[in-house]
Amino acid sequence: MAMKKNTFYRIRLITAVCVGILSLAAFTGLFYAVKIFDLQLGALLQRVFVDFSIIALVLLAFILIMTFLFGRLYCSALCPLGILQEFIGVFKKKNSGTQKNLFFKYIIAAIVFGTLAGGTACILRLAEPYTYFGSAFTLSALGIIAVIVIIVIIFIKDRFFCTNICPVGTVLGLISKFSVNKIYLQKTTCTSCGICGNICPAGCINTKEKTVDNEICIKCLKCLNVCPVNSVKYAMSPKEKEEVKFSPKRRQFVLAVSTVAVFAAAAKAGAVIKKILSEKFSDVILPPGAWNEERFLNKCLNCNLCVKVCPTNIIKKADAKYGAVSIDFSKGFCEFNCIECIKACPAGALQRISLPEKQRMRIAMITPPETEAPKAVEACPTQALVQNPKGARPLFSASRCIGCAACKIKSPETNIRIYGVKIQKIL
Repeated sequence: MAMKKNTFYRIRLITAVCVGILSLAAFTGLFYAVKIFDLQLGALLQRVFVDFSIIALVLLAFILIMTFLFGRLYCSALCPLGILQEFIGVFKKKNSGTQKNLFFKYIIAAIVFGTLAGGTACILRLAEPYTYFGSAFTLSALGIIAVIVIIVIIFIKDRFFCTNICPVGTVLGLISKFSVNKIYLQKTTCTSCGICGNICPAGCINTKEKTVDNEICIKCLKCLNVCPVNSVKYAMSPKEKEEVKFSPKRRQFVLAVSTVAVFAAAAKAGAVIKKILSEKFSDVILPPGAWNEERFLNKCLNCNLCVKVCPTNIIKKADAKYGAVSIDFSKGFCEFNCIECIKACPAGALQRISLPEKQRMRIAMITPPETEAPKAVEACPTQALVQNPKGARPLFSASRCIGCAACKIKSPETNIRIYGVKIQKIL
C-alpha cells in the first residue's frame, strides 16, 4: 500500500518537473515544443467567455472533470506559478501550520471572472497565475513585483496565495471540495502525531481533529509519504467520514448571495471598462489575428509568450501607449511563413488562423517609396511592390499589401513609412 502512495506522489512530481522545465524553456526563449499552455485555466476561461471555441470548451471540461475526480492536481502539476512556489518552498525549513479558508477569496474571484464575463480580461491579467509567471520570466514589472510578493508570502504563510488569493485556485477549490477522491485521515489508526500537518504547504490538515480541508488542499501528495502508521489516504472517503455536507446556515447563505451579487456587478462593470478602454487606446500595429485594437486590448493576458516565440523579435510587451502586446517594426519585419505567435497564444487573443490566411492578413500599410527601390521590391512577399519597367519608382498595389514591413527593413535607405490599420482583414 505504501508503494502505491509513493507512486501517486512520483507521478505528480514528474509531471510538475516536466511542466516546469517546458515553461522555463518557453518563457526564456529556448524552445516552445508542446502546447501545455492551452491547459491554463485562466486562459481557457477567457477563450470560453469572450472568444468561444469548441476546443477551449473541451479542454476546460477536461480540467474541471479532472478536478472533480482527483482534486486540485492542476495547482501542483500544471500551473507554472504553483510549481515555482513548490520549488521556492524547498528552501523553507518549517511550514506555518493550519490555514483558514477565508471568504475574501470568493470576492476576488467574483470580481475577476465577473469582469471577464462582462467582456474584458484587463482585471484577469492582473490576478492570473499563468500571467504572473510569464510576465515575471519576460522581465515585466507586474510579474516581477507579483512573484516577489508571492515569495515573501511563502516564507510567512506558505501557499497562502494558492489557498486564499488566486482566483483560479478558488474556482478549482470549490470543485475539489466535492471531489470523488480526497485526502483524508483514517481516524481509527491516526495517532495525531502532526507529521503530515507539518509537511503540508497548504495548511489544510488539522491533525488534532483529524480532518483535511480538501478545498484548499493543492494535492501535492507529500503527506502520503510521511505517515508512520499509514493513516493518510488518497481515495474515495468512506461515507461515514464524509467531510463535506450541505449546511443551510444563514451566514453561508448570505455569503453565497453576496458573492453572486459581486459577480453580477463586476460583469456590468466589465462592460463599462471595455467601453472605456476602447476610447483610450492609441493607434498601434498588432500581431496577426488580433483583428482590432479594442478586441485585442480586452482579450490579451500579457503572458508575453508571443513575445518570446517571435523569431524576429518584433512583438513588444505592454507599455504606457497600449496596455497589451504590440508590434515594433524598428527591430525587424513580420516573417511571411511564420505563425508562431498565433500558435502560442493560449487565450484566443490572437485568433487561430492558418498560415495561408495569415499570409493574406493585412496588419498594417505602407506609403510606397518615391524613388527606385530594388531591394524593397525583392523583399515584398505578396508582390504589392513590383518593378516599374520604365525604371522609376516601383509600382504599388495597395490591395496586395499586408503590412509585414519586409520592404522597409530590407531597404532602409528608402523613404517607406508604415502605419497601423484600424481593423485587420484577410485580403
